[in-house]
Amino acid sequence: RVLFDMAMEKTDAIVIRVVEFSESSCVVTLFTRDFGKIAAMAKGARRPKSAFESAIDLLTTSRILFISKSSDSLDLLTEAKVQRRFRASDSSLPHLYAGYYVAELLASLTDLGDPHPDLYNLAQDTICRLDDMQNPATVIARFELNALRFLGLLPTLDHCSSCGLEVSENRRIPFGQITGGILCQGCRRGQAQVVSVAWSVIVVMRQLAAADVDLSADLPEISTTVNGELRGLMNNYMSHLLGKRPRMVPFLGMLVQPSVCS
Repeated sequence: RVLFDMAMEKTDAIVIRVVEFSESSCVVTLFTRDFGKIAAMAKGARRPKSAFESAIDLLTTSRILFISKSSDSLDLLTEAKVQRRFRASDSSLPHLYAGYYVAELLASLTDLGDPHPDLYNLAQDTICRLDDMQNPATVIARFELNALRFLGLLPTLDHCSSCGLEVSENRRIPFGQITGGILCQGCRRGQAQVVSVAWSVIVVMRQLAAADVDLSADLPEISTTVNGELRGLMNNYMSHLLGKRPRMVPFLGMLVQPSVCS
């Protein structure tokens, strides 16, 4: 009966967490193209001459073979072959921290066994852009907004998130963390957890998260000032959605420093 409870599966995967389990093994959380997030035991992975080698390093993209178990126990990772290593960690702290943040959001925003092929493709493209040393603030904002769009959590950016009426352009505009988007002046009154955001930030958010946007296209040029305000807004919004402050948030300010974003 045990044999019927297990199936051998093959897919592409991004390593988003690695936890030591024993002297020779570890538990790996992977975000896969076909099966969503999975947690698997990698036996012998910590041995000096492991068959996995660097295929289960954080943010590495690999072709994996695993035994899927229908019970609540961990899947068993049997093979992993490197497709692409995360190279940004060797040359830039801002890009490294941005990559870690991608891994954290993939782990926090998704459920085990819930496939999101579009989100997988977005994550893979984001890691490649960080490897290519593209502006980390813009790369990460684009990832956050489109991840939220794919998961049905994108904030409302074109009409009032409370009453639904169109919001007119203004120099600054209210954004409600609880209502989940911009607010008209009438709905602003009496709302808690509202911040004031420059209209230019909303325009950039719309541009980065448009449903018809080509995710393989070049990123727009965004000023350090706009990226900085956008970063602050997204830090608060992601914290509200997750019910906790992401661990990487204290390091994300480095993404919008002129020295790394120019």
